[in-house]
Amino acid sequence: MAALLNTVSSIRISNTRATPRFLPPVSLSLHRRRFVVRAAETDANEAVKSQAPDKAPDKAPAGNGSSFNQLLGIKGAAKETNKWKIRLQLTKPVTWPPLVWGVVCGAAASGAVQLLQNILFLGARLIIRGNFHWNLEDVAKSIVCMMMSGPCLTGYTQTLNDWYDREIDAINEPYRPIPSGAISENEVITQIWVLLLGGLGLAGLLDVWAGHNFPIVFYLALGGSLLSYIYSAPPLKLKQNGWIGNFALGASYISLPWWAGQALFGTLTPDIIVLTLLYSIAGLGIAIVNDFKSIEGDRALGLQSLPVAFGAETAKWICVGAIDITQLSVAGYLLGAGKPYYALALVGLIIPQVIFQFQYFLKDPVKYDVKYQNNE
Repeated sequence: MAALLNTVSSIRISNTRATPRFLPPVSLSLHRRRFVVRAAETDANEAVKSQAPDKAPDKAPAGNGSSFNQLLGIKGAAKETNKWKIRLQLTKPVTWPPLVWGVVCGAAASGAVQLLQNILFLGARLIIRGNFHWNLEDVAKSIVCMMMSGPCLTGYTQTLNDWYDREIDAINEPYRPIPSGAISENEVITQIWVLLLGGLGLAGLLDVWAGHNFPIVFYLALGGSLLSYIYSAPPLKLKQNGWIGNFALGASYISLPWWAGQALFGTLTPDIIVLTLLYSIAGLGIAIVNDFKSIEGDRALGLQSLPVAFGAETAKWICVGAIDITQLSVAGYLLGAGKPYYALALVGLIIPQVIFQFQYFLKDPVKYDVKYQNNE
């Protein structure tokens, strides 16, 4: 929702001036592989426009890509002409699972969660009891909440981000749907609005369904949607600052769906809010992973992502440090709180993560970013 989760200045490109509005239109034209943008954007883009190559490098020929990658919305996608597949690609389904899992965690935390150790070889069993019950109604509520957090609001966030990153993508990934002209500006804007309104509509439905006097799920969805907008859009464009932008992204992927799941079935408490925000520091590290593939475009357009600000070598250690140190700190907190089995389970999950970091990510964060995330 991630998630979950800017007045704009006018510039003149090709002697055309656009009037700023919430979602500025863009005219994309392709002629002999030349990319021309006419948009309402920040003045900074005008200053660096001359730095962008007139002909974007063909770094990953879409014709040789994978159809599976295309559906997931990740690097190495095949060229597609089916508009519905292109629309799905813009929503990046590969980014939905963390939000779906966050809803599950929030639903579990809404009641008493007890970890029972089985002395046989069956391992640990997670027993969920309290406000969430394994009946048709509660399962249906969970699925609707997952649809709101994943396909709708995460899809909205990803499509919106691609819209405002079209100039960067023209440099880094010119084969993507928007800079390649595979989908029109009106179709992209329509998709952004449909996903946003659909997600907010489902949030309102969940509040009514749960009998909330205060529409907390709706306001969480609205807040996450606003966070997504100021993350991607000028003039705030939080992603221009590597620290603030990546923490905002991490919080939207970890905290917001958890809060929604917990609020749906129980009460969202201050301690849970604080703990999930602290754990979002790990989300900051996860968000940095996505910045390595955009170093060239970020540098050309003046975005201070951490790989640009510190260099790829330093940034990759900041990335894994933010992830691992945060998670180990939480394991230490659980141990100190008298929950050694929880702490042990978390350490057991951290160990293979560290192995994959050394095996893939720390070797080459640009080449192995997708493989690392898939394995992790």
